[in-house]
Amino acid sequence: MKRSGTADLPLHGGRVPAWLASRMTLLGTAISEHIILNYGPSEFLTRLSDPFWFQAFGCVMGMDWHSSGITTSVMGALKRGLNPRFNELGISVCGGRGRHSKNTPDELRDVSSRTGLDGEQFARTSRLTARVDNNAVADGFQIYLHSFVITKSGEWAVIQQGMNAESHLARRYHWHSACVRDFTSEPHTAIVGQPQGTILNLVDKRARQAQSALLTIAKQPVENSLAEIRRLSMPAHHDVRAEDIDLKRLGAVLAVAHEEELRNFASLLLVEGLGPRTLQSLALVAEVIHGAPSRFSDPARFSFAHGGKDGHPFPVPLKTYDQTLDMLRRSLSAAGLQRTEKIEGFRRLDRLTRTVEANREPLADFTAALSHERAISRELGGRTVVDDLPRQRRPRKPAQFLLF
Repeated sequence: MKRSGTADLPLHGGRVPAWLASRMTLLGTAISEHIILNYGPSEFLTRLSDPFWFQAFGCVMGMDWHSSGITTSVMGALKRGLNPRFNELGISVCGGRGRHSKNTPDELRDVSSRTGLDGEQFARTSRLTARVDNNAVADGFQIYLHSFVITKSGEWAVIQQGMNAESHLARRYHWHSACVRDFTSEPHTAIVGQPQGTILNLVDKRARQAQSALLTIAKQPVENSLAEIRRLSMPAHHDVRAEDIDLKRLGAVLAVAHEEELRNFASLLLVEGLGPRTLQSLALVAEVIHGAPSRFSDPARFSFAHGGKDGHPFPVPLKTYDQTLDMLRRSLSAAGLQRTEKIEGFRRLDRLTRTVEANREPLADFTAALSHERAISRELGGRTVVDDLPRQRRPRKPAQFLLF
């Protein structure tokens, strides 16, 4: 087993509004089901344990593109959506944030009792991963979220998050059982975060002497490990900027969605007469389902599918979001009837986008793309968390705009 990655994220408060949380559950479940149907449960855990893919997953679901809240909201959405379908999809999400994390061992024992797995073993594994990240890696972050994802076959992934109150950062830790061989020697697949100076890492393979000394003193094993394989560090600025995005990749998506010849062909691939804005979202969703790991180095790009609840890069377009959900649900329903053309359509759409990226020069005009999204936001049902606040609590406009 090995830790798969880490991510450092600005620490944000607040809650996910009900109108977005319900949609995140549906979209997250539908994307998960597509991945499981195409590649199997093991590949889905591999995706979850990749910090870059995880961040892109949260972005395409409409969460704030860089904040710590992605972790809580994504894992909460998956728990609500996947657990009731455990018998069908074979994946269960245990634990969660705060007090919910304490329920992880009992939830794992319950899953194990239904599958014939060793619940005590998984409860121990849950405790070990939490202690490694909380105690063995002295990086200033205290774990407050612990999610343990397990399959019927006993394969697992852990996504947990720690908080550093002084730096106002959160750090997300990813584990995957397929990569872990030794809990005391570089067990992580990745840890994501911004550099915070010297870190005491007692599970680095070079720390054998330190481990031996501690064993002598404490007369007990050191159950810690942290290796930084893939590290994602998100910036502090709240707005999405051109430098946060691979403009050629975004340009390919926009070309497929908005250039008439390509749009007609892309629509044909999905056996639908789809509008350009829905195609734009579907192209990014298709990449989350079928894209290779190297495709997720710029997670902010995926916020151009459904915006963000805070209005960055633009308000969540609810009409487009619902059309995307409808298309995903219908494709899964058709697959259940052994009609696979729509499921395959997403794979072909992803291939088309990559072909356009490789063979053309589709560099996106970031400013123009952002202005266009904001201009059409109202007609697409654009909504943010600010819309849910009482008028007296909404942020006031600068004085120079009051006349308008």
